[in-house]
Amino acid sequence: MAGSNSPNSSVSSPPPPPEQNQPSKHWGVTKSLSHVGPTNVDIHRNRELQKFLLDSGIYESAEESAKRELVLEKLKQIVKVWVKQLTRIKGYSDQMVEDANAAIFTFGSYRLGVHGPGSDIDTLCVGPSYINREEDFFYGLHCILNEIEEVTELQPIPDARVPVMKFKFDGIPIDLLYASVSLLVVPDDFDISNISVLYNIDETTACSLNGCRVADQILKLVPNVENFRTTLQCLKFWAKRRGIYSNVMGFLGGVNWAILVARLCQFYPQANPSMLVYRFFRVYTMWRWPNAVTLCEIEHNALGFTVWDPRINAWDGLHLMPIITPAYPCMNSSYNVSASTLRVMLEQFQFGKNICEDIELNKLKWSALFEPYSFFESYKNFLQVEMIASDLDDLRSWKGWVESRLRQLILKIERDTGEILQCHPNPRDYADSSKQCAHSAFFMGLQRKQGEVVQEGQQFDIRKTVDEFRHQIKSYLYRKPGMEIYVSHVRRKQIPSYAYPEGYKRNRNTKPINEVLQVDKMSTVSVLKRKKIDGPELERSPEKRASVGPKLQDSVLSERICARSSVVEKASMIRPCVFVDGVNKQVDPTILKNVRLASNGRDMKLDRDKEPNATVAMVLKSGEGVGSELVQTNVMRLSLTSNA
Repeated sequence: MAGSNSPNSSVSSPPPPPEQNQPSKHWGVTKSLSHVGPTNVDIHRNRELQKFLLDSGIYESAEESAKRELVLEKLKQIVKVWVKQLTRIKGYSDQMVEDANAAIFTFGSYRLGVHGPGSDIDTLCVGPSYINREEDFFYGLHCILNEIEEVTELQPIPDARVPVMKFKFDGIPIDLLYASVSLLVVPDDFDISNISVLYNIDETTACSLNGCRVADQILKLVPNVENFRTTLQCLKFWAKRRGIYSNVMGFLGGVNWAILVARLCQFYPQANPSMLVYRFFRVYTMWRWPNAVTLCEIEHNALGFTVWDPRINAWDGLHLMPIITPAYPCMNSSYNVSASTLRVMLEQFQFGKNICEDIELNKLKWSALFEPYSFFESYKNFLQVEMIASDLDDLRSWKGWVESRLRQLILKIERDTGEILQCHPNPRDYADSSKQCAHSAFFMGLQRKQGEVVQEGQQFDIRKTVDEFRHQIKSYLYRKPGMEIYVSHVRRKQIPSYAYPEGYKRNRNTKPINEVLQVDKMSTVSVLKRKKIDGPELERSPEKRASVGPKLQDSVLSERICARSSVVEKASMIRPCVFVDGVNKQVDPTILKNVRLASNGRDMKLDRDKEPNATVAMVLKSGEGVGSELVQTNVMRLSLTSNA
């Protein structure tokens, strides 16, 4: 019998809302926001969403699903044989060899059931305590996989935060991790969710195990798995179309999106996917970051692993968009997010919210939500990060290393400009098929922070920032001859044509100069530039490339060049070479002064304090091949005015 203090015992109290009359399970760390289910309109709109996703091809075929299962079964057999071989080699008894076993688990999108065509399978191999990661996994198993004809593009990454071996098995991409647990024999029914698997292991092994444990917990913590999966597939597809799907670049990756969607499902346990998609944007545009998103209470265990807790760890309090994993040890899965990438994501969330509001008013169709983001039309200035290597295998590892460090470049630029200069990295990489070597490039949009007041002519000199980044990149332990990186500034109209797969053709070449980058009408940025690389130069050895213009490699020409806009436009197409009295020479630019441009835009007359009677001409090499044998210079910080 209800007591007299029960809130429902008063006759004068109004009846509770309809959703409160329904018995409901308590999901998450707070009460649900609503238990209202879909109306007939919501059901119809959900059918339209499902049809759009199906027509968009985000679901794999039954044949590919069967192929994935076959590949996983083959991989299980390979690791079982590998463990038995090692057990025999290490001198264990025949009975131990017979009992020796390793278990394969999946995690990530495949385990959650939201993978699509061509996506990789995140896998974990759990082995016994006497088989280690360094020698047995990255050497022994690597050698076995290398001999299998179906295995291609084998790439071990032992120095990653979570060490991984990447490869393709019969065309299916695999990311394989390894964890050695405190057992002599790993049973086939090994329970990876049990806390006991974390006994007597190190932090790296715990991180390797955590992917599977997190995926299992997410599926347990959502009220409706099918609604969760459909919503997650929809939002992952949306994030990729809008250019914000990449954990390594400082955006959000698979596990981040999964946790955000799972939390949304806890807020609205009866909502269908079409309702959840709209509510996703409504909730996370209003979310007060850096308040953390959590699916359950953060567990503190006596095992001693570091757990995300800003009250204890000061570093955790600096995270901008904490999204906490639900399995012990709970960690922030989005620690890569920077101020710049958070800004970009919040802008895209607002875009999604506006579109969904129009969809609910029947003003737009679902296709409007998934319009690709026009990255190169959204900024006037860009950093272009180019990588070359001797072959595709070297480029694959080199590009992976550079990509993993691009987030550091963003953080350094934010640091060195007081967060006034903002970066928007494009997660996609681009390749120039006309290059005579393996080539790839990333692009970052640059802009001044909105609302910041700067004085006219104020400069953001990030040359040292870029130098620091390039030095860090070149410290790669596995760097081979031919692996090079170039960072350059390009304006929108100078974006290379290979970045436009739809057939856009640029009408200008990238300027191979170090110049003051005009971010807007009131501020400029000095950016370290590289020499332009064309076909003939790519055939040269790295030593020959490095020997071009050594005395001018790091020089600075600080005088501003004032010229008509027509002359400046021609300067954007040129490559500077120095002639002294008609002879190819290297000239110290610090003695150059009072620069004047000839009216034809082709010769720069430079008067000098020293040898004033000598005529020094800066011959501007155009795309027509003028002076193909001229010595190239690398003039830095050449200030040009442009409306680009």
